[in-house]
Amino acid sequence: MNIPSVQHLVSPEEWQLRVDLAACYRLVAMHGWSDLIFTHISARIPGPEHHFLINPYGLMFDEITASSLVKVDQNCNKLIESPFPVNPAGFVIHSAVHAAREDAQCVIHTHTRAGVAVSAQKCGVLPISQQSTFVLASLAYHDYEGVAFRDEEKPRLQDDLGRANFLMLRNHGLLTCGATIADTFLAMYIFESACQIQLAAQAGGELVHVHPQIVQGVAEAMRVQTSGMGGAFAWPALIRKLDKLDAGYRT
Repeated sequence: MNIPSVQHLVSPEEWQLRVDLAACYRLVAMHGWSDLIFTHISARIPGPEHHFLINPYGLMFDEITASSLVKVDQNCNKLIESPFPVNPAGFVIHSAVHAAREDAQCVIHTHTRAGVAVSAQKCGVLPISQQSTFVLASLAYHDYEGVAFRDEEKPRLQDDLGRANFLMLRNHGLLTCGATIADTFLAMYIFESACQIQLAAQAGGELVHVHPQIVQGVAEAMRVQTSGMGGAFAWPALIRKLDKLDAGYRT
C-alpha cells in the first residue's frame, strides 16, 4: 500500500508520536489483540489544541504506518487531509477518557477473547497472580450500555474510570490509559496476561488468592521492577523486535 508521507507536514514531536503509535498498533497485532479493524488506539498530540491521532478506519493493525494515522480534533474531524475514513463512533470511548484525564496521552481498547471473557464474569479480575495484583492496584469497572457510540454515555464512563489506569468494560473488553504510549502498552500487556492466566487457572482446581496487603503495596513493587521507568523500560526492546520483523510502520 503506497501511502504518501506526511512527515514534512508535522512537527518533529508529532512525527515521533506517529512512529510510536504506529509501532503500538503493530505490537497489538503481533500479540494477537486486534479484532480485525474494530478497535482503536489513540494518542493526544502535545499542545493546548486537544488534537489526536487515531487509526484510519478499514486498515488492519499490521498495515498502519506513521503517515496513515489520521489527525483529528476532539469531535473526530480530520485536521490533515487523508484518503482514509475515520470512525467517529469508535472515538467516543477514547475522547471521553482523554477529556477527563489530562494525564492520559494514550488510550488502548481491546476486544480479546480473554478480556471479554473475564469482563463477563461477576467476580471481575481475581487476585490470583502477580499480573493481577498490578491491575488491581488501579482498576475500575464500567457496566455495558450497548455499542459505545452515544455521547450520553461519556459522563458515566468518566465517573467510573476516575483516576484508574485499567478499566474493565463489562461484557465488552479491556481499556488502559497512560502518560505515554509505552506505559499504556505495558499496562495492556499486563491486563491481558492477568485475564489469560485467570481463565487458565479457573479450568483447574481451587484458587489461591494473594493477600490484600500485598496488592496494596504493589505500586512500589512495579516501580522497582521497571527501575522507575514504567513502560519506557521495555519499549526499546519491543521496538528492536518490531524492526527486525518489519520496520515499515516508520514510513
